[in-house]
Amino acid sequence: MSTYEAPAKVNLSLLVSPPRSDGYHPLQSLVQTVEWCDTLEANRAEEGEDSLDSEIEDNLVLRALAVAREVGDVPPLSLRLEKQIPVAAGLGGGSSDAAATLLAASRIGSVPSAALASVASRVGADVPLFLGGGTVTISGTGEQVEEVTPATGFALGIVVPGFGLDTAEVYARWDHLEGPEGETLPDGSLPPCLRAWMPMRNDLLPAAIDLEPRLGDFMADVRVVWGSAVCLTGSGSACFGYFATVDEAVDAVVAVSHLIGEGRGVALRDHGVAQRVHRTG
Repeated sequence: MSTYEAPAKVNLSLLVSPPRSDGYHPLQSLVQTVEWCDTLEANRAEEGEDSLDSEIEDNLVLRALAVAREVGDVPPLSLRLEKQIPVAAGLGGGSSDAAATLLAASRIGSVPSAALASVASRVGADVPLFLGGGTVTISGTGEQVEEVTPATGFALGIVVPGFGLDTAEVYARWDHLEGPEGETLPDGSLPPCLRAWMPMRNDLLPAAIDLEPRLGDFMADVRVVWGSAVCLTGSGSACFGYFATVDEAVDAVVAVSHLIGEGRGVALRDHGVAQRVHRTG
């Protein structure tokens, strides 16, 4: 049995433009993968068809497998997805699971690794960024991914309230509000390595709060405890803060445990999906 790690991501910045004629919103985002992972176990199936063991019915794993078979031969697979990343939180868990599936299809079958990026963009807009991971900028509708100088020198405390947000609904509310900008964080609230990047803001934040006012209350309550900036990742509902070390991030999450549904202090991850090495002896 082969096991693949599917990491979460955080949008450190997310700049959104009005929708194109096809309805998609062009964006620019600085994205970081983090050490909070789902795991996907994959093996050749004993029977003649795919099987998927997952507590989440609405996932992209089987779709990714179907698209992979359009460019290469993949035998029937027995798959087991263990979710750790919260859903409907803006952490990209579903897209990362799909990217892990594509990697498994390449390792177990004959899908060329060079074709994975183009295949990934057909599965979902966020899927390509998880193939390489680390610190990247994304543009277009998410399909244009560029590796940049790795972010260093900080950890993240990620907190998720007891409710999720639907991405399509947040974007629709952003359109209804005529495209508001989020508030840009001042340099003093940012780790030094992020101060020369694009404006550090999330343009979806005003729409997310308008759609779900509890989000604004949640962020305000966390901010009081942390005494520092609280940011939204993606379309939410997960939020994050910057801390000097993982230990500090863990302590910060514990300090707001009475406010959150889930949370974790995490290190930055310098890569995306990966096959886990099983050591023996």
